[in-house]
Amino acid sequence: MLKKRLKLFAVIGLIMSILAGCTSSETPQKVNSKKENELEKVTVILDWVPNTNHTGLYVALENGYYKEEGLEVEIIQPTEGGSAELIAAGQGEFGISFQEQVTYARTAKDPLPVKAIAAIIQHNTSGFASPVDKNIKTPKDFEGKKYGGWGSPMEEAMLKGLMTKEDGDYNKVEIVDIGSSDFFSSVENHVDFTWIYYGWDGVASELRDFDINFIKLQDVEPALDFYTPVIIAEETLLNDKPELAAKFLRATSKGYEFAIDQPEGAGKILLKYVPELDEKMVIASQKYLAKEYKSDAEKWGEMKAAIWEAYGDWMFDNDLLEEELKADEAFTNEFLPKE
Repeated sequence: MLKKRLKLFAVIGLIMSILAGCTSSETPQKVNSKKENELEKVTVILDWVPNTNHTGLYVALENGYYKEEGLEVEIIQPTEGGSAELIAAGQGEFGISFQEQVTYARTAKDPLPVKAIAAIIQHNTSGFASPVDKNIKTPKDFEGKKYGGWGSPMEEAMLKGLMTKEDGDYNKVEIVDIGSSDFFSSVENHVDFTWIYYGWDGVASELRDFDINFIKLQDVEPALDFYTPVIIAEETLLNDKPELAAKFLRATSKGYEFAIDQPEGAGKILLKYVPELDEKMVIASQKYLAKEYKSDAEKWGEMKAAIWEAYGDWMFDNDLLEEELKADEAFTNEFLPKE
């Protein structure tokens, strides 16, 4: 409100000056110059604590790619609620989410108007992990075990769907909310298995010589090779400010291309913003993801309708969605750089 008043006063002053016969171009030149140099503020809401899935964002921030597009970007962690809910509520312009969350958001009884605009990683690198001594090798082995999650209905749906496919009894799994506890402390002290990204906890297990069994989702069901994580935005923003989305993705794309070409350098940039992370772990993870960000796609960020359709159909066919997903409304590639 204060900014609006100040702008109003500035305009009134300019009009009065003109009416008084002032023909000097100095004042309008200064006003225009200020507007041209103003950066548009943008808030990005992460899906979790900062990690190597997010490196391209921090590279774009550090290397001035956002500033080159006229954007002042702030990257924040989510408070209460998932990033989809927060973005739908207007708490930020862009968010980090995943195809599962967007699918649920679009098909819920009260759907959220969020849309995926870029895939951070081309193929699903997530799956269920457990220490080898737990002897969990297939989804049927989840029976009688404790699963550590973050309290999302998507987790329950995924567990149920996979276990049903393997003739397992979902009702024999105990689900424990472990919040933001890390994988190692969780499986060593509280639960038997959790859902991880191999690019982070999987790589960390290799560095620690901590042997795990890892059940990659698409190895059980090909339809689960979905996009995770993705960048999302609210539909009104995309309709009203398409140029903002294009600017943001142009800069972000450059950040991830840098991370692909220079993983170690990108990792050091992430460490500058999140110094509490282990450097050896970050660099190793960054080298792993450098091959995964774009993978076999023609360019970073692009998504295929077939991937969205296959996952949505699988979820619906397994009675895990209230209604069928309209894939063409859940994602778009139109704001990605054209070249």
